[in-house]
Amino acid sequence: MGARVLVVEDAEAIRTAVVAGLTAAGYGAAGRVDGRTLEDDLARFRPDLVVLDVMLPGRDGFALLDVVRRSSDAGVVMLTARDAVDDRLRGLHGGADDYVVKPFALAELVARVTAVLRRMGRTPSTVEIGDLLVDATAGEVRRGGEPIELTATELRLLDYLAAQRGRVVSKGQILTGVWGYTDYDPNLVEVHVSALRRKLGEPRLLHTVRGLGYVLRAEQP
Repeated sequence: MGARVLVVEDAEAIRTAVVAGLTAAGYGAAGRVDGRTLEDDLARFRPDLVVLDVMLPGRDGFALLDVVRRSSDAGVVMLTARDAVDDRLRGLHGGADDYVVKPFALAELVARVTAVLRRMGRTPSTVEIGDLLVDATAGEVRRGGEPIELTATELRLLDYLAAQRGRVVSKGQILTGVWGYTDYDPNLVEVHVSALRRKLGEPRLLHTVRGLGYVLRAEQP
């Protein structure tokens, strides 16, 4: 299990999608409809990062940000439909680590969460699988010491698979974790996996598990 992320969002569709996207990215994610149990959640769930909606019933996101800062060392990403500069500044000056404005792409939010966690040292920036080194933060991929040039999408895909290394992930999980949607043609995944596999070279690291999905691992299946 990766870093723990608590999502406090009253809109069920958004909360469910964000929790699913973070889970697909390898995080331990939990959702709450409001902040009534935040103090207890901080003590028991011990999140590494909290995604806070601003417009919440009861205590709003700014009030909950104060609670997190008093009670925890968790990172905070504010999530809101408000896009006024003063709202963003209020959140950032209050101690938020990032601010994402609705509507947003799920893949972008997951990437922002990952970036904050990496800055905090809660998740490694460099992953090694056999002789493959992946540092998505630096945009660097090497195999056997030799650099591999990837497109931005291929790098996101490889970063996702590296975070899930050793585990089989389905096309649906990849679509959610990398693109932020589940309604794309699954062929989109196949095309990018094939391109990435060619660039990674031999011996093969990216394997197809028939009927289930894909897995990134050093040993042959």
